Amino acid sequence: MKSWSLAPNFHFGVSDKTVRHYLDLLASAFVVQVLPPWHANLGKRQGKSPKVTIRDTGLLHALLDIRDRRDLERHPKGGASWEAFALRQITQRLGALPQECYFWSVHSGAEIDLLWIRGRRRWGFEFKRTSSPALSRSLMNAVEELKLQRAFVVHAGEATFPLHKQVTALAVARVLDDVPGP
Repeated sequence: MKSWSLAPNFHFGVSDKTVRHYLDLLASAFVVQVLPPWHANLGKRQGKSPKVTIRDTGLLHALLDIRDRRDLERHPKGGASWEAFALRQITQRLGALPQECYFWSVHSGAEIDLLWIRGRRRWGFEFKRTSSPALSRSLMNAVEELKLQRAFVVHAGEATFPLHKQVTALAVARVLDDVPGP
């Protein structure tokens, strides 16, 4: 029996086929969102595992026994919960189809939490649970390597503002106002 892993050092002890079947069922029921890895011919070692998030953060909080805001802020998965919430807000605003959404990473550390490709549009989104986002080398590498037209650092602050000519710090509270719809 082959053990399949979604994350380093996390093995289910069941076959690759079984895990993928369960993920397909959960994705079909809209319980999880599976972002497949994006592969480009870059000459770099790229991540091959999908990114899996629970779409309903209320369900996630119930599973983790998070009962109130204080529990959430102290929980080690608080950032992942916020990221799943922000990801859902962005994909809904874009009207993004599942086949337009990817996760991209390279072994050197650069990554994009959401790579959205529709026609000639190629946008990248990083999600940071901070109120003071900054431009990272990782994001700039992704902009260059993936030839992104636009990139966003989605954050928990109040304002949207430019970080670079192609990169915008986007307040999650302003998604409806500051992200063009479909």
